[in-house]
Amino acid sequence: MTDRRDHIAANLAKVEDRIAAACAAAGRKREEVTLIVVTKTYPASDVRILSELGVRHVAENRDQDAAPKAAACSDLPLSWHFVGQLQTNKVRSVVGYADLVQSVDRSKLVTALSKEAVRAGREVGCLIQVALDAGASGRGERGGVAPEGIEELGDLVASAPGLRLDGLMTVAPLTGEYAGRQRAAFERLMDLSTDLRRAHPAATMVSAGMSADLEEAVAAGATHVRVGTAVLGVRPRLG
Repeated sequence: MTDRRDHIAANLAKVEDRIAAACAAAGRKREEVTLIVVTKTYPASDVRILSELGVRHVAENRDQDAAPKAAACSDLPLSWHFVGQLQTNKVRSVVGYADLVQSVDRSKLVTALSKEAVRAGREVGCLIQVALDAGASGRGERGGVAPEGIEELGDLVASAPGLRLDGLMTVAPLTGEYAGRQRAAFERLMDLSTDLRRAHPAATMVSAGMSADLEEAVAAGATHVRVGTAVLGVRPRLG
């Protein structure tokens, strides 16, 4: 366990250095960017190590993995983010532990989240997941709503009992006009965030950037970066 702790601590320090350097290059203060460590496929013991090392935000993308892990770590001072595509039949479970759902992309999901948040007596933060690769269907390859759908969905979240509209999230697209152009994709997200904040000034969170492109996200103005591999190592294969 000591070896694992040392490995994670060294990786975490490198990521912190990258974020600090990216902030300095962009003329931003380090405290303007929050690190979320993506702990999917990793055990609760790693989450405990992260907490000991000062990490306060962790993210998961599969409820069947996240729910028992969050329960095992319920004594830790952590904020849990759900970042995967969320089916409505998993909403009750996710609302039980997630402080923030970053993948809100359709009205049916908003309705389900609101119902369960009220039932649980919780307020759940929501990010609208934006699909910058959205085609004619209005949805992206990895979930998300087209930019044209942000306003309507944002209004719906903001008016839903038990929910709080916190901002926007995107994943750098693999197809379409932004494929391979992470900086441009993240700058587009920032423009969309500016538009959203005209109607919802408190929705200031912009979640973008992962292990490979966190510098581009920070340069564009992201407030949160989601880093997994660079902190915890190459993911185990899922069986």
